[in-house]
Amino acid sequence: MNLAAEMGPGLTGLEQLRALIASGGRPPIAETLDFRLVQVDDGFAVFEGTPSLSVYNPIGMVHGGYAATLLDSACGCAVHSKLSATQAYSTLELKVAYHKAITKDTGLLRAEGRVLSFGRRAGFSEAKLVDRDGKLYASATSTLIVMER
Repeated sequence: MNLAAEMGPGLTGLEQLRALIASGGRPPIAETLDFRLVQVDDGFAVFEGTPSLSVYNPIGMVHGGYAATLLDSACGCAVHSKLSATQAYSTLELKVAYHKAITKDTGLLRAEGRVLSFGRRAGFSEAKLVDRDGKLYASATSTLIVMER
């Protein structure tokens, strides 16, 4: 499944992401982990999700991969929003810091991604994962390769 391709040829990255939000569509990973893209602008993307027992690890809390996935999605889509209609990207590096344990009682989490810089061959972004009160649970920085399709 390639949602970017399904949104139609000739759309910029920002136009693709706005079309995705408008359609209510989600890629398979967002279906599996139950999160969605809720906001996008030039160099900015927000995902929201509420962790459940389905993403718990054996020690009784939300697996770090859940937070990393939301943060990677926010960092990636922030860069995606800067792409021309002929460009694509892929994550080269993701560094995640975990600040506070997440449980099913944490409630709605919001991953807010922002582009730090965007060039012809690379993009750099950061994201933070916060709850409804703005309490920080995790943060990330990402390096992404930008390429022609």
